[in-house]
Amino acid sequence: MTTPNFDFEKALHAQGYVRIAGVDEVGRGPLAGPVVASAVILNPQNIPVGLNDSKKLTAKRRVVLDTALRQSAEFAIAEASVAEIDEINILRASHLAMERAVAALNPAPDYLLIDGNLIPRGLKIASQAVVKGDARSVSIAAASILAKNWRDQVMVDLAQQHPGYGWDTNAGYPSKQHRDALRNLGVTPHHRRSFKPVHNILYQE
Repeated sequence: MTTPNFDFEKALHAQGYVRIAGVDEVGRGPLAGPVVASAVILNPQNIPVGLNDSKKLTAKRRVVLDTALRQSAEFAIAEASVAEIDEINILRASHLAMERAVAALNPAPDYLLIDGNLIPRGLKIASQAVVKGDARSVSIAAASILAKNWRDQVMVDLAQQHPGYGWDTNAGYPSKQHRDALRNLGVTPHHRRSFKPVHNILYQE
């Protein structure tokens, strides 16, 4: 099993890049809630130990690393809303969240390592797409952790307003409880109407 390392960043430092940001998004698959992205510039002298793809870490471990990152790294977190997801589609909305996170870093990064195989078209900074980047680059892994923790907390807060869907445990993903609640309780303003299971319930008449 490979764990992410600092090799991409080291190679870029050697080319003269100084402020290298890892960028990742979380929340493409859920039926509810925003998509969240984070951009992180690690301090090479103070990289928290144990950074990994957020999906491979326990919730407890993510919280510990989230705190460590907030103390040691430069970071920004941004969202694209449910309305934006429904309007422009989930891929474009996740790219919009990434663009917003990058734009919020000040001073700006001079190079971006972006998780996935596409570079968002609104990004004008030198960048490279890294497939499975959150398992290969510690900067991207750091971004995945901050984005995941942020989004999970958003869904916990929304679960208080809309009990029954289990968002505090399923984060809006289509678990059995969530799908059953959709059928029994109906669609909330936080559901993505363009997603098939939600769309089908809205238009089943």
